[in-house]
Parts: sequence; C-alpha cells; structure tokens
Amino acid sequence: MLSVAEELVGRGHRVRWYTGAAFRESVRRSGARFEPMRAAYDFSGMTREQAFPHHAGLTGLNGMTTGFREIFLDPAPDQMADLLDLVEVEPPDVLVTDETIFGAGFAREHLGLRQVWVSTSVYLFSSRDTAPFGLGLFPSTAPWARVRNAALRLAAHHVVLRGLRRHGDRIRSRVGLAPMRKGPFENVVHPPDLYLMSTVPSFEYPLGDMLPQTRFVGPLQSATVPDGDLPPWWDELDGRRPVVHLTQGTVANDWRRLLAPGLEALAEEDVTVIATTGADPEDLDLGPLPGNARLCRFVPHAHLLPRTDVMVTNGGYGGVNSALSHGVPLVVAAATEEKHEVGQRVAWSGAGIHLRKRRLSRHDIRDAVRRVLSEPSFVRRAGELRAEYRDHGGRSEAVDRIEELVSGGPSTGPSAPRRSGGSETEKP
Repeated sequence: MLSVAEELVGRGHRVRWYTGAAFRESVRRSGARFEPMRAAYDFSGMTREQAFPHHAGLTGLNGMTTGFREIFLDPAPDQMADLLDLVEVEPPDVLVTDETIFGAGFAREHLGLRQVWVSTSVYLFSSRDTAPFGLGLFPSTAPWARVRNAALRLAAHHVVLRGLRRHGDRIRSRVGLAPMRKGPFENVVHPPDLYLMSTVPSFEYPLGDMLPQTRFVGPLQSATVPDGDLPPWWDELDGRRPVVHLTQGTVANDWRRLLAPGLEALAEEDVTVIATTGADPEDLDLGPLPGNARLCRFVPHAHLLPRTDVMVTNGGYGGVNSALSHGVPLVVAAATEEKHEVGQRVAWSGAGIHLRKRRLSRHDIRDAVRRVLSEPSFVRRAGELRAEYRDHGGRSEAVDRIEELVSGGPSTGPSAPRRSGGSETEKP
C-alpha cells in the first residue's frame, strides 16, 4: 500500500490514509495524511499471538477460519464507523484499500463510493475452475474437476464453513446491510470497481470466470529503501556459497513453526543462512545460533534478495512476490491464514516447493532446500517469472488504473448514489 500512496501523492493527489498507529511515520513520509483508528481495534505493530493470544498454536483450517473471523470480520463495524466520520469531513473520489478492510466495503455500500482493492494475497473470489478458497487444491478445467469443485463448494458453504458464512451475515446485519447470497469469504462485501493484483498472470491460476475488473500490475514496491546501516556481517554475502533467506514473516511469526527447525535443518549445510524474525530476536528463545546463520529482525529485500539463492518462508504474499520479482526460488511452509493458497501457487508455477505438513521436521526443510538448490528447473522458472514481473509497471501501472477509474470508468459495485469530493479541475 505504501508504494501506491507514494505514487498517488507524487502525482498531486490528496491522500488520507486510515491505518494503525504503528505506521504513522511511514504514512507521513509518503506524503499522505495519517488518519488513526479510533473506534476500531488497532493491533498494528503486534504479532498475531500478541494481538490475539488465544490464536497461539492454531494452524490449518481452524487457524484460517478463526483468523478470518476475528482479525478481519469482527473489527469491520468499528472500521466503518471511523471511515464514515472521515468521509463526512471530506468526501473522497475513491477508496483505495486492501481486500481485507471490510469496514471500507461497508462504508462504500452505504455511500455509493468507488472502491479499488490492492491485493495483499491471492485472488479471493471463487471460480468453477477451483476448489473452495483455503483447501489449497490446484485448478482444473476438466469436467470431472468442475463437478468436484461444485461438490466441495456445497460442502464448504453448508457444512465445513457454515459458521463462518453465518458470521459474515451477522456482521452485515450489525451495520444495517442485507445478507449476500454467497459463500464464506465472499458474503461480506461486494467486489470492488477495480481489483489490482500485485503479481503477474503466471503466478495466479488461469480462471475462465475471473472478474473482468481484475488487473495484474506486478510487484508494488516502495521507491524508498529503509534507512540504516547494513549489518556487520554483510560482506560475508560475497557469492562464495549459496545464501538461504529464512523468514518467519511479520504477523504469523510463531518461531517454533519454521524459524527454529529451519536453523537446525541448515546448520550443517554449506550455505549462509540469513534469518529474519519480524519480532525482536531477543524475545525469542532460539538458543545458540549455528555458525553459518545470521539473525536480525529485518533486512530490506531490495538489498538482500539480489544476493539470495533460495528463500524459505511461511508464505506471506508480499514476500513471495518480492522474491519472485528478483528471480529467487522458494520453499514455502505455510501454516496459517491463506498461506496454503500462496504455497500452492508457488508449487503450481514451478518456482519452488510447498511443504504441506502440519509439523515440519528439520529433514523436510533441509531436503527441500537441497532440491531447490540442485535442480535447475526451479531457478529457471523463477527467472522466467522475474522477466514477466519486469514487463509490468507496478506502482505506476496501478495508479494509472486508479486514475482511469476516477476519470470516468463504470462502477461495478452497489448502486447507491455516489458522493464525490473536489471539482473537475482538482486532483482526487
């Protein structure tokens, strides 16, 4: 989102950014005006376990559904209240949000505003060519697969995910909106007027019924590389041996799931391991580090990925796309949220391996890394994806599409009267 805000501001648009307090300074540096969360629960800067302690240890379907309900659905009414207050002060020409700020979708539906989604994960909507979201199955257009998909959707809607679907109906009722006759994940808000996918077509399943307002714009990367000195061990990344970037992510970062077994798995390998924690490393009980490992909270991908040979990750969408945009193949060990879907796309695209086990052993991680480093097909496919990413304009292309929508593209959303701020001569 930072890259889109920077580009909008750079073109002279007025941007008000509603987000958590932990991002206040980043917002201000972008040139946008920071608007804090007031009624809504602000868990910015926290790990999932800090913000929702009872989520600790949740994985698989239970981890995904509990996270979706409590992280994304439950805060939405308060988000809507905050946004309605902001809109009353200065009506916007367009809402530009990620796809999980459902409060923005509610505000849009009440007021008839245009909305753009900037993707933070894989394509969200169901298709006849795929199984229900969250199952992590490959797509297929074969007749038997479409029958399978329809049967699985029926089971998901009415049995497996029935509680989540009903919870979405209750949330909509709470904010004065009628229920939507759709399945779980899709019965909360209407599709946006423009859906910007921050990836390339070859990393997303080819769906015959994808929303026509979907546009692939490539990686959305900030023009600003974080300041600060590089770590003292930086000169060790001199190409003499492979570099493995081991990352646990910034939200779903239970270090016991991937970080600890990953360090153990690679301790005897002839590689340099750069492990990033997301949380303060001093808060983690990792014990003595292997001699070939270096640990820190964060290293800018713009610096690290050009020197990386393989990335081992929990499947965060942004990190995966960043790696592929640099031609880095992946080992994905997903556990929570929608990350199994991300991992399956890595495997489907041929750019890496998805480890689907609930509990990983050091042998699982070690063998996967060895395979990615030794089999040329993974590096070759990641390189092909890198070339495709370079053919897209990223932040510039994204804002081109937003400007096209605001300047007169048709709305595909709810048909309430549209409220607009600014005159024809003003930037939105």
